[in-house]
Amino acid sequence: MTKTDWLDSKHSFSFGRHYDPANVGHGLLRANNDEIVAPGNGFDAHPHQDMEIVTWVLRGSLLHQDSTGHSGVIYPGLAQRMSAGTGLTHSEKNDSRLTGSGRQVDVHYIQMWVLPSETGLTPGYEQRDLGDELVSGDLVTIASGMAKHSDGSAIGINNDSAALHAARLQPAREVALPQAPYLHLFVAQGEVDLEDAGRLAEGDAARLTATGGQRVTAASHGTEILVWEMHTNRQVANLT
Repeated sequence: MTKTDWLDSKHSFSFGRHYDPANVGHGLLRANNDEIVAPGNGFDAHPHQDMEIVTWVLRGSLLHQDSTGHSGVIYPGLAQRMSAGTGLTHSEKNDSRLTGSGRQVDVHYIQMWVLPSETGLTPGYEQRDLGDELVSGDLVTIASGMAKHSDGSAIGINNDSAALHAARLQPAREVALPQAPYLHLFVAQGEVDLEDAGRLAEGDAARLTATGGQRVTAASHGTEILVWEMHTNRQVANLT
């Protein structure tokens, strides 16, 4: 955990100064950071290289700007992918708007890093609003590099063995996890019951191997889950 006067950040894996060699990732996932940033604050320009970075906002709005000329505001339901490739810098700031009460709001978002299939790619950026699809309560694919999701309905990532799904669930609504060698289930909001495991609260995660098909059932209002489906844990050659 990292906590300052403007940032409340929780890390699922080793991150930054919080290093644990036994907890560097699961499958292809290398970061799952749960961030809350106060109004008027954020991360100044900083570098990345050879990583696929997906950002998913839960509350508020986040202003993204990078050295390739891309900029945009990310809000709930809009998925963003940044491919760091050969290298870029970017900044992320709370793009707070006044609410009906006249208050500015925190931005709450999840940022996830997955390994690319190869190094040295050209940096890239993509975003897509998937809010309408999430109304169904089904597990919706929001980012993928897998052939089975090549219809363009999700943002792309440069790894053909990984996909990210999300679901917004009403109480007692359930979805089934996909079958995969590696799964990472994160409870972004609310509470769920995971079949054969029990209750998971907001901020909890389950790391599953060689499994799938378990039912995930919402146990509260406002439940939202994020699920990484990964079909390898292969380290990219020469990745630094």
